[in-house]
Amino acid sequence: MKNPFKFGTIVEGEYFTDRDDELQRIKQLLNSDNHLILISPRRFGKSSLVKKAVTQVSRPCISLNLQMVVSVEGLAAMILKEVFKLHPWEKLKHLLSSFRVVPTISTTPTGETIDITFQATTDATVLIEDALQLVEKVNEKGESVVVVFDEFQELMGLDKGIDKRLRAIIQTQQHVNYIFLGSQESMMTEIFERKRSPFYRFGVLMHLDRIPHDNFSQYILERLPADCATKVDVVEQILSTTRCHPYYTQQLAALVWDFLTYKKFGAAEVVEQAIATLVRTHDLDFERIWLNFNKTDRSVLMGLVSNVQLASNRRLPTSTVYSSVKRLMQSGYVIKLDTFEIEDPFFARWIKQRQG
Repeated sequence: MKNPFKFGTIVEGEYFTDRDDELQRIKQLLNSDNHLILISPRRFGKSSLVKKAVTQVSRPCISLNLQMVVSVEGLAAMILKEVFKLHPWEKLKHLLSSFRVVPTISTTPTGETIDITFQATTDATVLIEDALQLVEKVNEKGESVVVVFDEFQELMGLDKGIDKRLRAIIQTQQHVNYIFLGSQESMMTEIFERKRSPFYRFGVLMHLDRIPHDNFSQYILERLPADCATKVDVVEQILSTTRCHPYYTQQLAALVWDFLTYKKFGAAEVVEQAIATLVRTHDLDFERIWLNFNKTDRSVLMGLVSNVQLASNRRLPTSTVYSSVKRLMQSGYVIKLDTFEIEDPFFARWIKQRQG
């Protein structure tokens, strides 16, 4: 039997959970000339949702993970690599000859792997401009490509003023839909909602929330082993632990399914045993993370675990508390939906256990 729950990678097909309303909205947008800004905490399924929408509208797609880029030259090279995945060399070679900074291209004998590099230049704008113009030029007649910038807020650290230069390039294009994904809400809001920003209201803004409880509950119920007599109780324990966070719900449900399927634990104890296993498995990682926090961050995290309101932390000034929260949100350890909470429920359980 194959485990029906999947996490940690792009989720497709039978593993995709709900998001029907969001999916339809994105598909409608892709059939227009508008761009999309999609914001949510990490591991909420932004990439999976966008991939499904693009697939269903049958559009070619270039996906760029800006967390993997450390320079403008690297971004230009990544764009070209993605273009090569869509189009053969024969179609591109005459267009590449017009690049103002000609890339160095090497490939394995089988042609399966391509490496592209650019020499450093004092005007990196020309690299991005030539690469993005190539995206539009190689499109088939009447076919528009979708370009996805994943973790778009990382762009701001590549080069001073790159947002202005990128905006100037994109606004001239007629046959490309851009999707900007971001997990740091404050930075994404600064980029797309601040009036003086080059990308001010550049596209349709969407926030991706948790998957609704009832929808997630039904999804899990249908996939747990049929001989589990108390499936409803098991599902409620899973969702109360993960608070319907897509990634952690799938992770916990996958382990619960394993334990029930292979008769390691009964329904009455299976969720707690699965949680204990996940906490124990990540113990060293959690300890390493904890040791890298300063005392203020530790105090704030312990307060969140104990459901203490941030303003009620009498040991620290309010300004210090919120500076810590902002820092923890930027690094992904704290998220804010209905309230501030620790992003990883198993890390929260680890902290609670250490508190005694």
